[in-house]
Amino acid sequence: MSEIVLKAEVRKQIGSHANKVRFAGNIPGVFYAHGDENISITASPIALKPLIYTSDTHLVNLQLDNGVAKTCILRDVQFDPLTDKPIHFDLQGVKEDEELTIEVPVVLVGSPKGVKDGGTLQHVIHKLKVMCLPKFIPENIKINVADLAINDSVHVRDLPLENVTVLENASSTVVAVVPPTVVKEAEAGAAGVVEGAAATSEPEVITKGKKPAEEA
Repeated sequence: MSEIVLKAEVRKQIGSHANKVRFAGNIPGVFYAHGDENISITASPIALKPLIYTSDTHLVNLQLDNGVAKTCILRDVQFDPLTDKPIHFDLQGVKEDEELTIEVPVVLVGSPKGVKDGGTLQHVIHKLKVMCLPKFIPENIKINVADLAINDSVHVRDLPLENVTVLENASSTVVAVVPPTVVKEAEAGAAGVVEGAAATSEPEVITKGKKPAEEA
């Protein structure tokens, strides 16, 4: 897995100071690790862009302005609901001999033949949760879907993953090609017309007794 260098500054002021950091055009964040104290940091949007806007998983070489370096992963990013811009990020420290749980992106490769035949591709699981040592973290999980025909699917158990423990249900569907939806014309409409016509017709009236002419 590739490594990305992230340069950041240590924030001595926390709490409401985060808003001042955003007003200045930077993004506040925090670094945390098992057994270590949390470190409040700030980074520029340009420095964070390769980490946030990517379909791959990366190890982060965090270089702080006080000379301290940390190895970590990007654990979470919060976005503004209106502007969709990042407003906070979390970095989790990792150690070479400690396994960690991480979500790895699932990338589809190829054009399914089932789609060419009229089917629809359904990508169900976009990220797969796994547990492994940092050196075994895959950048992504590629699935070649070119040979998938209509009604074919790929499940978690079908993925050839090494050195990782998958924390998902083995029978869960990752991707599938479903048949096209056929809309049948409702015959009830025609039946309703017939019933409506029958309802508007006048019933035959049968009278009892003698006719007026016979009574005369």
